[in-house]
Amino acid sequence: MLVNAAGMLKAAKAGHYGIAAFNTNDLEWTRSILTAAEETQAPVIIQCTAGAAKWQKGFKVVADVVRDLVDSMNITVPVAMHLDHGSYEDCFKCIDAGFTSIMYDGSHEADFNVNVEHTKELVKLAHQKGLSIEAEVGGIGGTEDGVTAQGELADPDECAAIAELGVDFLACGIGNIHGPYPANWAGLNFDQLAAIQAKTGDLPLVLHGGSGIPKEQVLKAVSLGVAKININTELQLSFHKATRAFIESGKDLEGKNYDPRKLLKPGFDAIVETAEGLIKDFGADGKGWDF
Repeated sequence: MLVNAAGMLKAAKAGHYGIAAFNTNDLEWTRSILTAAEETQAPVIIQCTAGAAKWQKGFKVVADVVRDLVDSMNITVPVAMHLDHGSYEDCFKCIDAGFTSIMYDGSHEADFNVNVEHTKELVKLAHQKGLSIEAEVGGIGGTEDGVTAQGELADPDECAAIAELGVDFLACGIGNIHGPYPANWAGLNFDQLAAIQAKTGDLPLVLHGGSGIPKEQVLKAVSLGVAKININTELQLSFHKATRAFIESGKDLEGKNYDPRKLLKPGFDAIVETAEGLIKDFGADGKGWDF
């Protein structure tokens, strides 16, 4: 069932568990995520960046794939179709394409006032269309779709200003980064998260760069108001490891294992297994109808 993400994240915050937001790269990736969500009976967010949409030939293709798979797979749990790290222009494209949720990432704008004005406009439009909307304060470290940030600590007062515009959930920089975490990573800044939570009240918060953060840190973040955890790299690494092992074992040379349906199956099975494990780690299993 396709829904916007507002209700599921409110329920997650009230219930002190986190909902996984998995990035998709193609039809099989989406199928694997949906399989994991259905098997664990968990609400799930399937999200897509502009770069991944370009690879799949457009946001409309992504939306159609998600919608058709939800229908053909008889998915019973709530599924939100979300734009990840969208530009101002991307948000309009995804609304037109049939997404149920958008993220406007105004953290890279030259002026905070631009973030405020664009967010205000997009909140009104998204809610008129029945979509949920995420905003961001404080750049997330690492590289996402060619945009590199060092990782800023979001200003609690700026978070409060964006929250007051009526966004449904808010991403805030607390030392998290995109991609693999380096050995010298200092960890999440929970004092900053607590300060942001104090300023934003009941608003669900979002932890970007969730891949590779120790489980105990993720759960502590959930206890401090995080309700959505973004996962991309972790599924990619699982897919790569399983695919590489299959080829290195020589099994790709057996019979008709050159068939991509056989060659890539171990990788997609690994995505399902990893996604199921993360859903359970975040406490969202069995919460499909919690709102």
